[in-house]
Amino acid sequence: MKTLLVAAMAAVLAVGGAEARALRAAPGAPPAHPSNGYLYAPLPKILEEESGGTMSATILGPEVVTLGQMKDALQSQLVEVGNMLPLYFPADLPNMALAGELALSGRDPQVMAAAMTEYMVFCDSCQKELGNFGVVYLGSGSSDVYALLTKTPVKTAEDLKGLRLRSGGAPFSRWAEHFGAVPASVSVNDQFEAMSQGVIDGSIASVADLLSFRLIELAKSVTVLPLGTYHATSDFTVSKLAWDQMSVDERKALARSANRLNPLFTHRWGKEMPAEASDAAKKAGITFVEPDPALLQATEAFAEADKQTVGEVSVERFGLADAPARVARFDGLVDKWAGLLAGVTDPVDIAKVLQAEIWDKVDFASYGD
Repeated sequence: MKTLLVAAMAAVLAVGGAEARALRAAPGAPPAHPSNGYLYAPLPKILEEESGGTMSATILGPEVVTLGQMKDALQSQLVEVGNMLPLYFPADLPNMALAGELALSGRDPQVMAAAMTEYMVFCDSCQKELGNFGVVYLGSGSSDVYALLTKTPVKTAEDLKGLRLRSGGAPFSRWAEHFGAVPASVSVNDQFEAMSQGVIDGSIASVADLLSFRLIELAKSVTVLPLGTYHATSDFTVSKLAWDQMSVDERKALARSANRLNPLFTHRWGKEMPAEASDAAKKAGITFVEPDPALLQATEAFAEADKQTVGEVSVERFGLADAPARVARFDGLVDKWAGLLAGVTDPVDIAKVLQAEIWDKVDFASYGD
């Protein structure tokens, strides 16, 4: 960590001469990932605009801080604003873990990101967890709806039996097991090797992984099943110490900046990249399979029933006695935002709705304290 701190401070000093306060900010991901190019790369300019030139950001790349190091980097002040994945730390952030367990409910990336944001901002126990963790939360993003990327076509429930499928989390594993498949806990970075060596037969993942992780070279088929979203993110996670040193106006400027960028990131991650990957896959001869209606119906039924499972799991694993009520609240927020964002597709317009419905209602004199 000392080596990382020296590297970070060198990066800050290299900026030199800037009058604006430059927050040390890190996406934790490589340039090709949208959390780097579409979430953090524009932050310095946006923050300067929103703060009237009094604030900016110095972006530290993954060579300084990776996603796995983000917790330590934020808590040590190496990073003041970072892209953190709460599911790396479920025991410390059980409310976010609960929301992540509801992955199978995801049908619209922007809706899920908005529901996650409102859930966290106005939840007292969530805020307490974040405070104990030493960070402040400024919104979430979401992936596209996951699909099946496989070596052999999957059209019916029978086709799933015995298939070894890479799973990115418990909800996807529960779905796979329900249909007789064998979930495998394989890192997203290792899925290409696992698939090429025959360890797995496919992956429950974003269609964008065909390009992002070269699965286009291995997959022969994509089954367009609604397998949920990865929405339990904390795109702009602020070190508590850095937040405490900000004025109310500075806090507002940073929150407005984050709110402008979160929908842009979700648009890229949840729509543009999957569309580009789909086009490339079709050109490469990969078959896109429409699932049998019976499998589609069974998947939808399982996703609905899984909400009760999430409540039970969260009581047992995290000690959240009121977990079923929390599940119901999150479910209600998904319905709310599906209505609010109906027909709203431009990320700029989505940011305006988020600002009015969430951030304009926040008291930044006390938020995060």
